[in-house]
Amino acid sequence: MWFSRAVGAAVCAAMMLTAPSASAAAWSYSYVTIDARGHVAEDGTLTLSGTYRCDKTSGPVYLASNIRQSHSRVTYAVNGATVVCDGDEHEWVHTNRAQPGRHRAGPASVKVNLMELRTGINGLPTPYWHAKREQDITLVEGTPPVQD
Repeated sequence: MWFSRAVGAAVCAAMMLTAPSASAAAWSYSYVTIDARGHVAEDGTLTLSGTYRCDKTSGPVYLASNIRQSHSRVTYAVNGATVVCDGDEHEWVHTNRAQPGRHRAGPASVKVNLMELRTGINGLPTPYWHAKREQDITLVEGTPPVQD
């Protein structure tokens, strides 16, 4: 019994010594989320959305999304764009007008990457991943509701 307490105390002490301070963690924390529902319109327009947060950047940052459904072996790029990394949370919305019927209402797997191009050795751009997320979602028929 004393052995398990000693190991537990040692693990807790090591975590405290190696963990960043709360202010440092808050300052450099990046993430991306994916909404649990996407929309596919009758004309083939696909809409995905979520939120992201990043900061401490030195180069352009891109948020890109793609989707795959079980009825297809193909992963489709939905959209990608440069984003603002200022430490605040932002919403992202990606749309892509595909051939009608390519995407169907039902389950889908979505991947989102938040990547910066930093200047690397010899001035060449080097990718730096701020956040990645893969999530199963549900596509519903229709267009997303208009937000005020």
